[in-house]
Amino acid sequence: MWQSNRVRSIVALVAALLGAGMLAAPPASAGPTVCDYPACTPGIMPHQVLGAPCDNTTYYAFGTADYYVSFASEPGRLMFCGSPRRYQPRWFRSPPMAGIKDEGADCHQYLNYVAQAPDGLFLICIAHDAVTTWVRADT
Repeated sequence: MWQSNRVRSIVALVAALLGAGMLAAPPASAGPTVCDYPACTPGIMPHQVLGAPCDNTTYYAFGTADYYVSFASEPGRLMFCGSPRRYQPRWFRSPPMAGIKDEGADCHQYLNYVAQAPDGLFLICIAHDAVTTWVRADT
């Protein structure tokens, strides 16, 4: 009889511990994720061809070269969808990419780099009006 009481006590203890764990506050998040490289940037389209037409020069405008299809470009090379004046958009070789950045934020260490805003907006770091900030790259 004492063994069945002992089993009941153990079951009750485990149930109490599980219940307390479920009532406890969830662990705090580690804060914003930092992304300074293309590898951690979402929305980069694989299997694109350098010089081929593309359709979005504003949001999620990055792609990578397809293996053994893109001439004059090594496989996996980062590209962006751009539109030269009066021409249809097409894939171009990308300048260095700084990952995910916020529009309007300081970028003095990334001058002439490109990036993507958290919402997918295509950004470039340029110096203007005595400051260096991330601005829209599609204008």
